[in-house]
Amino acid sequence: MWRVRSTDARMGKEPTFSPSAAMREMALHNALEMRRRLLAIAVAVATLPGIATAQTTQTPQLHTNETYVEEVTRETTLAVDDPMAVFAYVLDSLPARVKVYPTENYYYFNFIHNGSRYAGNIRLDASNRDQGKLIFAYYEEAEGRRPDVVKHAILDGSHGVTVEKLEPLVYRVNYREKSVVFALNDLSQVRPPTTAIGPDESFVGPVFDESAIRFFLLYNAKLKLFHYVLDETVWSADNFNPAVRTDRIVIGKRTGFAFYRDHRRERKILIGVFAPNQRANNYFDGPFDQLPDNFLQGDTLRRMILRLEPNLKDKIDRVGGSFDGSMRYLIGPYMAYEKEDDLYGVHKCAEGRRRTAATYYKCFVLD
Repeated sequence: MWRVRSTDARMGKEPTFSPSAAMREMALHNALEMRRRLLAIAVAVATLPGIATAQTTQTPQLHTNETYVEEVTRETTLAVDDPMAVFAYVLDSLPARVKVYPTENYYYFNFIHNGSRYAGNIRLDASNRDQGKLIFAYYEEAEGRRPDVVKHAILDGSHGVTVEKLEPLVYRVNYREKSVVFALNDLSQVRPPTTAIGPDESFVGPVFDESAIRFFLLYNAKLKLFHYVLDETVWSADNFNPAVRTDRIVIGKRTGFAFYRDHRRERKILIGVFAPNQRANNYFDGPFDQLPDNFLQGDTLRRMILRLEPNLKDKIDRVGGSFDGSMRYLIGPYMAYEKEDDLYGVHKCAEGRRRTAATYYKCFVLD
């Protein structure tokens, strides 16, 4: 399966379910929580630097409905149909240095313009940033569904935009009178503990998701499958509750991410993301779009993908993308679940196969 690469959206048929009242309540809670965290600020494009602030302060950051109401009712002037005007506004609104946390190098932003919420990203893609290019995309949001139109541009010197490499994983972007340094997330020294890797598995690279959850991407050469394993060498920015029917399954209260506590090794394998989040294409739609591009060794990932999909031999580059840069191979072995009961099939499978590794780990490949 492919996904659209540069706009951070997916292609493919979506499952249809009837969510329970409890899960609808969870969806509403997630939506409200996202509004509080992402919308109720005076300059919404500064959301990601706010993460760094939260990490260095001792008290939580307060958001109020007052601020949100004043923002959505304010009349503003911006040529939102002109990508260069929007790019100039975004860059001008940023501080002199920002941190790009997600490992596919998206710097996400959002803002309210005349009562409508817009969201997008500046991306320093590993494939073309050293050629002086960046990718810029934005769209007007509609609650609970994907945007109808995404404005997208690859910007470089021909647009008056320069991208200068200052050091490994640090780039300076200039446009008109504004200059911003983008520090990419350096996880080059991150490794999973030996107890978290099986004898037939190899470590592909570290993943930092836009949800602020870290993963290890692992590949099982014998079974030809991928797993996202929770990185528990650092504090996970979520609180996990056990499922009602088994404590082998734990579900994040903030993210909705569902993990299975492996019977055979000391680790948690991602088995599900909450389907409404995936349909809304929000920060909790899963780590498939934050692969460890900056840390891949040679064409290792490409060779792994070709073992699964040999028909892609002359169609993908070293990171699994099409050669025109528009599409990328989707690594998403987890399910999109509507209700907790959807996850129990994994537990039933794992309980039945727990003594045989050759079939046991296939229980966690669900999509």
